Amino acid sequence: MHDTRRTRAVLGVLIVAALVLITVSYRSGRSSVGGGISHAGAAVLGGAENLASSAGHLVTGSGGSSAQVQALQQQVVRLNAQLARERLSKSDYAELSRLLALAGRGGYRIVAATVIATAQGFQQKVTLNAGSADGVRAQETVLNGQGLVGQVISVTAHTATVLLATASASQVGVELVPSGQLGYVTGPGKTPSGTGQFELQVLDSNAALHQGEQLVTAASVNSAPFVAGVPVGVISTIQNRAGALTARALVRPYVNFTGLGGVGIVIVPPRHDPRFSVLPPAPPTAKARPTVTVTVTPRAGTGVAGPGVSPATPGTGG
Repeated sequence: MHDTRRTRAVLGVLIVAALVLITVSYRSGRSSVGGGISHAGAAVLGGAENLASSAGHLVTGSGGSSAQVQALQQQVVRLNAQLARERLSKSDYAELSRLLALAGRGGYRIVAATVIATAQGFQQKVTLNAGSADGVRAQETVLNGQGLVGQVISVTAHTATVLLATASASQVGVELVPSGQLGYVTGPGKTPSGTGQFELQVLDSNAALHQGEQLVTAASVNSAPFVAGVPVGVISTIQNRAGALTARALVRPYVNFTGLGGVGIVIVPPRHDPRFSVLPPAPPTAKARPTVTVTVTPRAGTGVAGPGVSPATPGTGG
């Protein structure tokens, strides 16, 4: 048996990699994703078994040539890539599940699509891999499992261009929860951090805005470009601008626009306005201290206040 320090080091790495891959494959086989993940886990497991077999042959064989070591290292790289693809599939599955859950609660009929390109500069547009051949048309709402993404502005047979809700040219009619006040939000455009907030303006000059209030889309005429009830965001800051006729506020969007992946295009609007049924739970707000009001009522014929309360006129008790 010809064992070298380099061979032992390689063997140790390979054994650890094999154990990790076996563990991941076992967990994947029990997940709810289904046959695709189980199949991927089996493939990884098989690769790990082959890897362990090759490593054993290397140690017990003729000494482990450089070519054999290099081949095993390449096999580790391939298995790591396969494992990364499996994890990506799990992430995609979770994202799709959230999207379908939101669409189901709102009664939206959607076409699932993926962002395949992002416009350069300040246009804030993305391209999706679904188009007219899939039933997609211009002026349709785009959402994901978190809420409103934007609107379709043009289509080809197999692609669609979407103007993001955060674009400075975007303006979306909204409804506040639970007051039902109407208004609109304007996109912040490009910001240095890439994560801007919507600016909200309500139509009622007497409306009172509150931090933590949630917003959903108000239906456009014929539900184009926006259907009703899609979560938009939550009020983060109240703005008091001198000379403004109506109340204004900043709104933190529900959607993470810096990490868009899978989305849904609403090709058929809901039969009934979902109102606020699609919203996530309201964020916690600071609890105000309760205000207690005590009314002192003298007992009949005595002029003495009830128990535990100081009498209205001291010294009159009988």
